Amino acid sequence: MSVVTDTSTAAPARGLNAFGAVSAHVFNVMKNNGADMSQLGVPSQPPPEDGLWEDIAVPQARARKRAWLNSVQDASQGNYLKFRFQDLDENQRPSILQKWLDSLGEAKKKGAQPAVLNMIIPGNIGSGKSTAAITLGNEAVEVGIGALLIKHATYLTYRRPDMAPHNLTTHQVRQRFVTCDLLILDEFCGEMDMTATEAARRETVDLIDSRMSSGLPTAFTTNLRSRRQPGSTGLGIVDILGERLLSRLEERAHLVKIQGPDRRKPATPLDW
Repeated sequence: MSVVTDTSTAAPARGLNAFGAVSAHVFNVMKNNGADMSQLGVPSQPPPEDGLWEDIAVPQARARKRAWLNSVQDASQGNYLKFRFQDLDENQRPSILQKWLDSLGEAKKKGAQPAVLNMIIPGNIGSGKSTAAITLGNEAVEVGIGALLIKHATYLTYRRPDMAPHNLTTHQVRQRFVTCDLLILDEFCGEMDMTATEAARRETVDLIDSRMSSGLPTAFTTNLRSRRQPGSTGLGIVDILGERLLSRLEERAHLVKIQGPDRRKPATPLDW
């Protein structure tokens, strides 16, 4: 008995099949390096914001800027986001900070390490250190350098289990602040009126060593001197964190002292 096959409904032969207009369209898309998104109703990307490097994609640059804004807000310092170098006075050394930022930008473009890795900004309480440092970050994100701000004590808290915000793990906290282009570590050794615990010392050494080994710059603000001064009961950074860390911190560092009266004091002293 012979079997009759209906060839009108038979499956196509194995191998490549021509798709006619579809194949021509796909070929045209590939030839033009992608689909014309405007034909799909997707608006084109807006032009880069002023000051961003041309070789940085707009979404990436905006993500870095948003990360900076979030870090400043997390530190409850949002009122400083408006400051630029021209808003600082000479006591806050805006020209030195600008030169350092320029050197960081040039090093980033060349894929090289900056000559000065650490900027140490000491000064009295209320002298304007944090304002100057946050202004540095404000300017950095405008030229494509991803900056983050965090207080030293806050970083140590975030590195404890279940203490970080935004559901971050301790590993994610470390990654965020170890790998950012520019870290501004505010109030270095703040709230440490005695020798730091071994855990705090280990976390601090790890943070600084890791950034320096990667050639990543860090700005430190602090109310403390490097060492205890003769006749003074106040501790220095070396008394809290040890000689090894201070030596590591001062390696490839520049010191910018900010001096001046406490800007937060009322014009007329309060009578308590």
